[in-house]
Amino acid sequence: MDRLLNVLAILSLVLILFVLRSLRREHIRAEYSVSWLGAALTLLVLSRTRGVLEWLGKMLGIADPPLALLFIMGCLFLVVFYRFSAVISDLKDSNIALAQKVAMLEFQLRSLNEKQETRPNP
Repeated sequence: MDRLLNVLAILSLVLILFVLRSLRREHIRAEYSVSWLGAALTLLVLSRTRGVLEWLGKMLGIADPPLALLFIMGCLFLVVFYRFSAVISDLKDSNIALAQKVAMLEFQLRSLNEKQETRPNP
């Protein structure tokens, strides 16, 4: 049981370092890194505080504290993934609206060019 908690603590530290490295190199934006850092810090704290983990296990009806931590970890990551799905959906909608605006501007520009070409030169 202690070995699993130690491995989860190490994995959460690796995740924290990976997110901070990606943030520093500007591979990920700050507002998106907050979710990952929050999830990783929660896992780190829970894997190091056995009493809280045992209490959460009892509240969830899970006898083994590491299994409770794995369940909480799964729930945390589901929340993070849902948040990013919502962000991606908003970005897709914005992309569609932007593409439509560009298409309308191109149409107007072509119309203006055609009018200018058909107008007789003085």
